[in-house]
Amino acid sequence: MTDTPRPDGSTPAAPESAPSPSGTGSDAGQEALLARLTAAMEGTLLERTGQRIVSLDASGGVMTMPVAGNTQPAGLLHGGATIALAESVASMAAILRARDVHGEGAQAVGTSVSALHHRSGRSGEVTATCRVIHAGRQLASYLVEVHDDQERLLSTVTVQTMLLPPRG
Repeated sequence: MTDTPRPDGSTPAAPESAPSPSGTGSDAGQEALLARLTAAMEGTLLERTGQRIVSLDASGGVMTMPVAGNTQPAGLLHGGATIALAESVASMAAILRARDVHGEGAQAVGTSVSALHHRSGRSGEVTATCRVIHAGRQLASYLVEVHDDQERLLSTVTVQTMLLPPRG
């Protein structure tokens, strides 16, 4: 979830007015936030890989992705798709952290991703569960565990992000 241009040259609309979940205090506020973030996924890699937000706040979140359509030629879940899912949930949580720290319009960008794949996903859906391991003013780091439908650990991914104040 950065300002990376899409293939057609446009830039995804950032959820500029997304409230911080810690400040919403309501299910309606959380639902509105998730709707804005989901809309921002249109036309991106997240949409093409079938990623879906289940829950999200500045301390982490949960996203899912189907294995079908995200496989390598051998028919197994592609490691790069797994990493994309993990980086997506961590980056979205980091955007919320950036807005908690720097206010509306703040963004976050991934600076480092490290993945350890334990076993292969073969079918169904995978779930990435993210939790913050460091929440500073400039950097936030997250640990993401990716499990299959049988709750077997497929991958462990660490993601470090830089929190950017609003431009201009």
